[in-house]
Amino acid sequence: MNDSTPPAYPAENDSSWLRSLGAQLAFTQDASGLYRGFYWSNAEHYGLNSQEIVGTFVGDQFKPLSITPYLERVERVLNSRIPERFSYPFRYGDQYFLFELAISPIFPPQGEPLEVLVIGRLLPNALLWGQEEQSGNPQAIASNHLDLHHKFLSSIVGSIRRTLPPGSELYQKLLGEMARKIRRTLDLDTIWNETVQGLGLALGVSRCMICPYQPGSLKVRVVAEYITPPLPTLQGQDLYLAEHPALNQVLLTQMAMVVGPEEAIASEPESMLVVATSYQDRPNGLICLDRPGILPNPPVEANPAESAKNTPLRPWSMAEIELVQELAEQVGTAIAHATLYEELEDARQKAEEISQIKSQFLANTSHELRTPLNGIIGFLKLIVDDMAEDEEEKQEFIKEAYRSAVHLLNLINDVLDIAKIEAGKMELDLVPVKLDELLTGIENHARAHGQEKNLSFQVYKPRTEDEIILYGNYQRLLQVLFNLVGNAIKFTHEGGITITAELIEYPVFFQNQEFPGMVSIAVADTGIGVSLDQQDKLFQSFSQVDGERTRRYGGTGLGLAISQRLIEAMGGTVNFYSMGEGLGSTVTFTVLLYQKPVMIFTPNSESLDLLL
Repeated sequence: MNDSTPPAYPAENDSSWLRSLGAQLAFTQDASGLYRGFYWSNAEHYGLNSQEIVGTFVGDQFKPLSITPYLERVERVLNSRIPERFSYPFRYGDQYFLFELAISPIFPPQGEPLEVLVIGRLLPNALLWGQEEQSGNPQAIASNHLDLHHKFLSSIVGSIRRTLPPGSELYQKLLGEMARKIRRTLDLDTIWNETVQGLGLALGVSRCMICPYQPGSLKVRVVAEYITPPLPTLQGQDLYLAEHPALNQVLLTQMAMVVGPEEAIASEPESMLVVATSYQDRPNGLICLDRPGILPNPPVEANPAESAKNTPLRPWSMAEIELVQELAEQVGTAIAHATLYEELEDARQKAEEISQIKSQFLANTSHELRTPLNGIIGFLKLIVDDMAEDEEEKQEFIKEAYRSAVHLLNLINDVLDIAKIEAGKMELDLVPVKLDELLTGIENHARAHGQEKNLSFQVYKPRTEDEIILYGNYQRLLQVLFNLVGNAIKFTHEGGITITAELIEYPVFFQNQEFPGMVSIAVADTGIGVSLDQQDKLFQSFSQVDGERTRRYGGTGLGLAISQRLIEAMGGTVNFYSMGEGLGSTVTFTVLLYQKPVMIFTPNSESLDLLL
């Protein structure tokens, strides 16, 4: 063993080997605080005899300002066998010193460690009250005595707060107070603000911010922030994880990380502590704390750039990191509970809205069902009672009863269809379908109904050499067209209805098949239209634009919802367009194109004129 290496277990009262360590301050002590060896290179300068310290307890002469937290840390090092580094204030007589210390367990040849080795240095910017008394100016000392005392005690309190061991009563009180404030509420904004304010004030940082995280998200947003003036705020900014690897690393590992100024989010800190909040081992947020460096009071003429470059980092103590980590666990749980509460509240409100809508739907539907049913019963009653004057009137009663029965069947089919769709039991057989057959079928039905209201009815389709073949279910496509054209006729009082088909050629993949394109079919009318703020209700099940319109025009409000789901099940989409009330409306839907037709080219007359 060379001279610079301390023995594994030094002899009692032997302080000579401590000098060989090369540290400003070095001493050994046991869990009770008894000094077994002591050396301080500046001891004589402050009137301290190192030999008199040996054999005394930490509360006798050279003592920590707060003894209990200090001894708790010593005991923790002995139990965990893990060295710790921190800053702590000491007092000798009327003089106060702030040391940066490192405590390590001393392992005996056999058995458990019973003593620790403490080495340290006096921090260069520490206020040494009592040293000024050596300046020889009694009047200055008398006038500044109390002021210096208060200033240094303020510095000591900050130091204790920054280096407080987790086992101490004050630490637990601080953690418990913040945790109680957070657990007392289920409001996310309150949780976020209490967290940043509590940590920012407790740790004396320049900035503390919290960013909620959703699994799989590529960014986080600063939702709450504590800052000290005149720093600019970052609240509301998005932080992309790809641009901040430290944030991504903490989310992946859920381990605290301290980064330097080159990786910090803001430009001003010298170091940043990043800790993840989590619930059930799943990260749900980040807490970031910025700490500025400690300036070594450079002379006025010093180069500012060099001073900033040489500014030492103020290290994050284990106690600070543990404080933030323990609070982050509480915050992560609180965030999860508050988020769940908000989701449940939203679900409850939506359930109430759906219940109200369904109640209104049942009331409307029962009325709609009773109307054709009463018609059927009424006309059949007239026939049974032989109330018809002649055979022609009797046939008219039978036709009206038949039309009412068909209307009733359509209403029941709508209800059954939406029930099947919402239960996921709607099965569709998709086969090639001719566009002409669809348009002819709807035209024969709609033209007659349109003429009853003096409405025009026009159909436009692409000019092709061969048939335009769709891929879908014929009956369901016809049902969609009946719904759309029926609505157009119902809500149009003058003008007309136009059906337009258009080819859209581009590769489409559906159910592991490739198709050459889509056919877009638009049903446009010049009817009453729909206001912009009401259009989002049109495709909701059991929903209608307003009760007045329902009472006036009838219907269950299921037509568009059923049409949308049927078209989507066949690989298409449905869209609604209206510029507002009284401006008509257009509903478009797309259907898969089974094969590409041969188009008939029609020269543009204007283009021919230009060529001539």
